[in-house]
Amino acid sequence: MFIALFGIGIMTYIFSNFTAYVVEGELNEAFRRMKMEKMVKGLKGHYIVCGIEGVGLNIVKELHETGRPHVIVDIDKNKINKLLEEIRNEIFIEGDATDGDSLLKAGIKDANGLFAVTGNDNQNLVISLTAKQINPNIKVVVRCHDIKNMEKMKLAGADSVVSPTLIGGMRMASEMIRPMVVSFLDVMLRDKEKNLRIEEVSAPQSFTETTIASLNIKKLPNVLLLAVRTKGDWIYNPPDNYLVKPENTLIFMTTPDGRDNLKKIFAS
Repeated sequence: MFIALFGIGIMTYIFSNFTAYVVEGELNEAFRRMKMEKMVKGLKGHYIVCGIEGVGLNIVKELHETGRPHVIVDIDKNKINKLLEEIRNEIFIEGDATDGDSLLKAGIKDANGLFAVTGNDNQNLVISLTAKQINPNIKVVVRCHDIKNMEKMKLAGADSVVSPTLIGGMRMASEMIRPMVVSFLDVMLRDKEKNLRIEEVSAPQSFTETTIASLNIKKLPNVLLLAVRTKGDWIYNPPDNYLVKPENTLIFMTTPDGRDNLKKIFAS
């Protein structure tokens, strides 16, 4: 009788702890999903990254380092947890990016752009098509493994299609024939202290025409004006007396802080 009662007690203890563990884990997952969805609702003008393996992971790192709000969408919980070990406090939606509900949870209606960068061209095509159906104004950049599928991606609504294979070949050729240029760009991208990037700032429609000299851009630290994009042409190294107009987009080499300062100048 003692052995029977002792065994029943042990089994009850093990079963109750196992049940508590399972229930607690499910509750934690539910609270985590609710927390993420609540954080997404507070975002506007953010970017959605669909697929975080390989190319997607590097996109997330770049968005994180340059201070741009973003949401991750991936169906694989293990990949998400692995990313969170490297970059904490990321906002994510665990779900299938080809499903419109997952994109809605990621705030696609208020997003500026979407990256379809899974390892499967068919999935990327469906993601692009679904995203454009929900929000026709969103900019979609798609990863394409097979160059033959690039036109199909564009027909599905992709604004830009990037082939890592093609880019990799161009990079290797540049490494051979213009190594100093490649070295300069690598150092610029990997420098964590200055965090320099080539950025663009568009003059809003409410912007009053003024010269570059009047903007006092040269007084800003870590800001170098490279070019101005007009309606139909590029103006490289524009002179100080160039008249900036509302339809212009200015290309700078600057830091995230410098980019924010430039946006404030044009907004005011």
